[in-house]
Amino acid sequence: MTRVKQTLTLLAGAGLASMALTGAAFAQEEPFTQTPEETAFIFNTLLFLLGGILVMWMAAGFAMLEAGMVRTKNVAMQCTKNISLFAIAGIMYYLVGYNLMYAGVDGGWIGSLSLWSPDDSAALAEAGATFGNGGGYAASSDWFFQMVFVATAASIVSGTLAERIKLWPFLIFTVVLTGFIYPIQGAWQWGGGWLSEMGFSDFAGSTIVHSVGGWAALVGAIILGARHGKYGANGEINPMPGSSMPLATLGTFILWLGWFGFNGASQLALGTGADAVAVSNIFANTTMAAAGGVVAAMVLTQLLYTKVDLTMALNGALAGLVSITAEPLTPGIGWSLIIGGLGGALVVVAVPLLDKLKIDDVVGAIPVHLLAGIWGTMAVPITNSGTSFAVQAIGVASIGAFVIVASLAFWLALRFTIGLRCSEEDEVLGLDKAEIGLEAYPEFGTGSKAY
Repeated sequence: MTRVKQTLTLLAGAGLASMALTGAAFAQEEPFTQTPEETAFIFNTLLFLLGGILVMWMAAGFAMLEAGMVRTKNVAMQCTKNISLFAIAGIMYYLVGYNLMYAGVDGGWIGSLSLWSPDDSAALAEAGATFGNGGGYAASSDWFFQMVFVATAASIVSGTLAERIKLWPFLIFTVVLTGFIYPIQGAWQWGGGWLSEMGFSDFAGSTIVHSVGGWAALVGAIILGARHGKYGANGEINPMPGSSMPLATLGTFILWLGWFGFNGASQLALGTGADAVAVSNIFANTTMAAAGGVVAAMVLTQLLYTKVDLTMALNGALAGLVSITAEPLTPGIGWSLIIGGLGGALVVVAVPLLDKLKIDDVVGAIPVHLLAGIWGTMAVPITNSGTSFAVQAIGVASIGAFVIVASLAFWLALRFTIGLRCSEEDEVLGLDKAEIGLEAYPEFGTGSKAY
């Protein structure tokens, strides 16, 4: 026992001596220091990366929402479209989109037609471009954050035109939308173009992202036509319920979560205490706008139809989120509830209006993204005194006109060349079998049944 005590005493002494020597060595070295600029750089980059991850996760939300809102025989097709459009959006934004949107716009209409590279992006940041501030950020983090926004616009189109558009024409249009249409109009504001010079404001993209997808979807839906059997000869409207309301609900919650990255990271900086407060306020306003949209849609459907409609409640949440996206920082909680609530009410009013016009929007994306996007953009001056209703209207109208004309040209080109729409036989069979040869739920044996 005495020997054990002696051994432990020797070990303890050796340990203390080692610590003393180590401390002396450290005392001779320079203490670790980090400049405020470097700290800001790290936090800004982290904001871009985490925000981009959340926005990328929205792709899963769109996929689940659409999978739940279409009929069983078209679920695999929607999943295929959503993963492929995301991949195409990333490739096109690398090839032409990013520089078309940000490189050398300088108050004009368009950037440069060239490949993106980290060196080009860093040069833009050093030149004081309109995105990012504080202590700068990693160039690739900015590209990643901007890229994941692009796929959102294409996802809007996917849901509206579901169940009757062929796969490859849709994907070709996605190439055009993500590589050219979206970046060109985005350059007008976020790239420091002519709308930015006028004072147009769209914080995270109610118009630049959401209404762009909505306009492209609206034009496509008109050209494509409604699903067979949706509208009767005598004006009747035949409901075509989706395959899974639990999936649609899951998709909505995923989108709601992803929106914190969509709006919060659009602050573009987390290098100061003021930025941290701003991001926190944006989170709070974003979620309360969605809450307002849900409640407004539920109350209105109860009053108009005597029953609450789950699909309206889901789209009410999304409309509230789209509505607050143009300005999620300056409103308080109260105004966020009002702005989001009015967005949710728009959905309830607009869905039957589209049916009266025989415009078949499978998931309700046109009211959610187009109409709520316009409303949210026009509502900016209510809480942001640095903007005006006139300039906001110019931005909404000019972007809308450009997207309508460009989309119309490409939709018509596709229609008269390779064709847009599947045959009636394929539509009845379901695009899972007809287009991709794989059913999402093969055990149900849809076969010739129009489930």
